[in-house]
Amino acid sequence: MDKTKTFGGAQKVGESILSKPEKALRGFLVPLVPGWLQTYHLTMMTLVWSGLNVWFFWLAKSDLNWIWMVSIMVVLQYITDLLDGAVGRERNTGLIKWGFYMDHFLDYVFLYSITLGYYLIAPPGFELQFFILLGLLSCFMINSFLSFGATNEFQIHFVGIGPTEFRILLIGINTIIFFIGTGYTKYFLPAINISLAIVLIGLIIITQRNLWKIDLKNR
Repeated sequence: MDKTKTFGGAQKVGESILSKPEKALRGFLVPLVPGWLQTYHLTMMTLVWSGLNVWFFWLAKSDLNWIWMVSIMVVLQYITDLLDGAVGRERNTGLIKWGFYMDHFLDYVFLYSITLGYYLIAPPGFELQFFILLGLLSCFMINSFLSFGATNEFQIHFVGIGPTEFRILLIGINTIIFFIGTGYTKYFLPAINISLAIVLIGLIIITQRNLWKIDLKNR
């Protein structure tokens, strides 16, 4: 019996607004991946992109032109993240649970590197706001994993928004920072935190309501 069939983490539930073109892109790129480049290589590349993120943000403290390199790291991480699982399935590597664990753990590392980077280039005095930001972003991931633990369904897309759309948002933020600088952090950062908190509260309400219904149905 194939034990992976009972592991819900092998397949994600839901779609984002870019899921269809993303599937087409994945189908085009997978055959182009050289044989020596394995699924675990692609997964671990997120460590490289994360380290380079911090370095480029550090350089951007004195020259915001370096923030374009951060956006390139976001694109590269997207590509390796898009392909790692697909390459594993295509080649029947079998690292289903390892891939689930390392892929999403390193996604958090990448997220942390981005948050740390924005802190590095921001004006002084926003330590608490960035602490709140990291906590809120972490809660979105925690919600997904706790929901997965309760339902065996791994959902990372909500109202058509997923990691791909979030990466596009990051590139947009980097572009805005390049053109207007970091002087507006005092306005943008609190607004972002408030918006994230509102969305998170709504997500928690929806998730707990769904779990409540499941429990009542199964009692």
